Amino acid sequence: MNTAMVKRSAIALIALFMACGALFGVHYAQALTSYSDLDAGDLIRGETFTAVYYLGADGLRYVFPNDKTYFTWYSNFNDVRWISDSDLARIQIGGNVTYKPGVKMIKINSDPKTYAIADGGVLRHVASETIAIDLYGSAWNKMIDDVPDGFFSNYSIGSALNNAEDFVIGVCYEGCTINDDKGLIAPAEFRITSTGFQVDCAGIEVGQGVRFTNNDTEKHSITADNLRWGSGTMEAGGSYIKTFSEDGIYSFYDGYDSSNSGAIYVGTYKDQCDAHGYGAE
Repeated sequence: MNTAMVKRSAIALIALFMACGALFGVHYAQALTSYSDLDAGDLIRGETFTAVYYLGADGLRYVFPNDKTYFTWYSNFNDVRWISDSDLARIQIGGNVTYKPGVKMIKINSDPKTYAIADGGVLRHVASETIAIDLYGSAWNKMIDDVPDGFFSNYSIGSALNNAEDFVIGVCYEGCTINDDKGLIAPAEFRITSTGFQVDCAGIEVGQGVRFTNNDTEKHSITADNLRWGSGTMEAGGSYIKTFSEDGIYSFYDGYDSSNSGAIYVGTYKDQCDAHGYGAE
């Protein structure tokens, strides 16, 4: 995910939610929700800016690229929870939200194809008008949204739809959440204490994350042995989430005390951590 693109998405939404706030009343200050009281699936915003985010089960916040994306998932802003700007800054950005599957079709200016949206942001080219009518009715041409080219990379291209039966609207239509659509799951917990790492490894599934939390009063950091990823300095109470998308063993150490070391065992290597009997929660 292009970090600059994600940040631009959040900035672009500020103007949107300022305008929508006048309609839905979200511009009025509300009692702040504490960080510890937040739940996966909450809609959140800070005190200063009106951009609204989705809090994923993986502990990360997700950006709505525009109002059209937001309103495929929600009809208003009534359930948005306000948190302090400092608490909002603690929650890393995980990426962009894509359209809710089955609700609309999308296209971009530089590509004449029209796409139906399946689970997980997978696009299926609607090969003919007949298929579009079968899927979305006679007013199908009013069910198409133009997506800025810059956000098209949030999606992936699947196989074309050569008949309506190839696409089942409703797989993630009723009762589906963004967590479901993205396949987000809770991270494993890895804590740092005054005596060092509480555990020496974490065994997780591919696509799962690990939340490293500094429960000490001193500064710590998580630094990969190969220096390809790391938390930077974590103050007391700070945390950092790293998602691991491929099988492997990922070793790391504490940048403030290199005698503290550990490893994340991902996918087919997961049981190697379990064998220690000393893994993360």
